[in-house]
Amino acid sequence: MTTRLATILADGKTRIGLVLDDGTALDGPAAARAAGVDPAPLSDMVATIRAWATLGPVLRAAAAKPPAGAVLAKGAFRLLAPIPRPAKNVFCVGRNYIEHVAEGDRAAGRETTEAPKYPQFFTKPPTAVIGPDETVPSYAAITRVLDYEVELALIIGTGGSDIAPDRAFDHIFGYTVANDITARDLQRRHGQWFKGKGLDRSCPLGPWIVPADEIASPPDLRISLTVNGEARQDSRTSQLLFDIPTIIATLSQGLTFEPGDIIATGTPSGVGYAMVPPRVLGPGDVIEATVEGIGTLTTRIVA
Repeated sequence: MTTRLATILADGKTRIGLVLDDGTALDGPAAARAAGVDPAPLSDMVATIRAWATLGPVLRAAAAKPPAGAVLAKGAFRLLAPIPRPAKNVFCVGRNYIEHVAEGDRAAGRETTEAPKYPQFFTKPPTAVIGPDETVPSYAAITRVLDYEVELALIIGTGGSDIAPDRAFDHIFGYTVANDITARDLQRRHGQWFKGKGLDRSCPLGPWIVPADEIASPPDLRISLTVNGEARQDSRTSQLLFDIPTIIATLSQGLTFEPGDIIATGTPSGVGYAMVPPRVLGPGDVIEATVEGIGTLTTRIVA
């Protein structure tokens, strides 16, 4: 059974739990109390990550045989972003699949002569983060080119800086799905990426975190996205130009990672602005971003 570690809102209170195969959820604090374990960290995902060595076995055992009163019925809870308010900006990698590099160059009217030599980093602010099944405004007053980008996101579990590539996976707690919603015209107008990628609610995350020990390293997972059921993106995470060890090693040079930090690893080809003609997002569109072995993150665009 896959461990789907989620931030859950039920009865007006936020807690950490596991989404079970039948769509119900294990109430993490209730399961901890039944096992005689301190439930306090299970009110917050970052605290849970820090205490995972103790809490992980308890939650996994309880998921296999839930204690009485520790299961939330379908419809009795709502999933939030796994880390609803990150402590710092979400780290992101741009132009990290060669076909996405090529389609971007074509859209700009130039030929792709070489791949990027170094990872290209940008960030999205904490105010951009939303959870599954939430809405993103179309921002019609400020952009005409709202776009999507499915990405595999890493959740840091063990902090550190100047991390060697061969130790990179030791620092990953787990994986989730990200959708890097982007205002392409703002991205171009301002000559850098932050403004076009930093709009409120432009970083859907979720629907949960799958711990790294349940995903083979390095991950070779199908990554795909649909808009209103139409396939737009479809690739594999093994096609990253800069692999996960390179991303972590490069970004951590002189920069300290902390538990709960989030890194979005880049998007494959198939984005809307690069299609001929462009197919950008508007009110009513439903985006489903999927990473194999993790889940599907659904987002709706509203006026």
